[in-house]
Amino acid sequence: MSDEALRSTELRKIYRSKGAPAVTALAGVSMDVRRGERVALLGRNGAGKTTFLRIASTLLRPTSGSIEVFGFDVDRTPEKVRPFIAVVPQEGKPFFHLTPREQVYTYLRARGFGRETARSRTEESLERMGLTEFGDRLSITLSGGQRQRTMVATVIATEAPLLFLDEPTIGMDPFARRGVWDSLRTLTQRGSTILLTTHYLDEADALADRLYIVERGEVLVSGSAEDLKRAVGGTLKVSMPQGAGEIERFRSFGTCVADGAGLTVIVAPERLGELMALAVGSRLTATVGPVTLEEAFLYVVGRSIDAD
Repeated sequence: MSDEALRSTELRKIYRSKGAPAVTALAGVSMDVRRGERVALLGRNGAGKTTFLRIASTLLRPTSGSIEVFGFDVDRTPEKVRPFIAVVPQEGKPFFHLTPREQVYTYLRARGFGRETARSRTEESLERMGLTEFGDRLSITLSGGQRQRTMVATVIATEAPLLFLDEPTIGMDPFARRGVWDSLRTLTQRGSTILLTTHYLDEADALADRLYIVERGEVLVSGSAEDLKRAVGGTLKVSMPQGAGEIERFRSFGTCVADGAGLTVIVAPERLGELMALAVGSRLTATVGPVTLEEAFLYVVGRSIDAD
């Protein structure tokens, strides 16, 4: 097996339908994921994240370019790739007529695990996802968050060499999300590699070793969360909900990004007092906080991650 878990080169996906203009979902994405890493694709809805994961997991064919998983070409030899991967799809749901315990166990058996191994891994993954007390309830009776946890439990139980997780914590409460994060950290310590998509900036910040910010099917920037924060150009942010119209007055303080009516200014600590005095004099409400991944995303993309 290759030392790289995944490598894509100029990967493109164009959807064409009769009588309608072509839609480019991926516009030449090149990226790599090293073995044992947790890598996040970060982007707004429609940025191309799910399309990339569907191609990487052999569920969709690319228009052009290439992608390899552990040295095997995903498009030409999908049968060689599939034993190494496991997938949590974005809209995936457990079988409604199975309980979480049956769902995880059946999936493991289908992948070739022996009875005892499947049983022990099932119980461990249910416990990790906080599902033990719900383990024998039919999935149709579970809440949306519990069903999502069941899907994650099913996949982490495999401990596959490469896990694809498409928005794995969507619909979960904060405690359940942190349980997923802990489980994914444990899996990489055991040797798995993880590629996930998310539009939760705190999730990407807390979990990923490296990030790829994707917009309109293109990779705009990559690096660690700290690398991206430093690239913004300061350590403090000043947010002014109605400041966009005054942007020219604040440009000398540092990076300025307007988002709708709001204005965010990245500033060094020594100039904070001067900036706040100008804001007060302009009758603008202003709040101060540390630079986060949200400001880095806004700086790179030009819009917040929740913008349409």
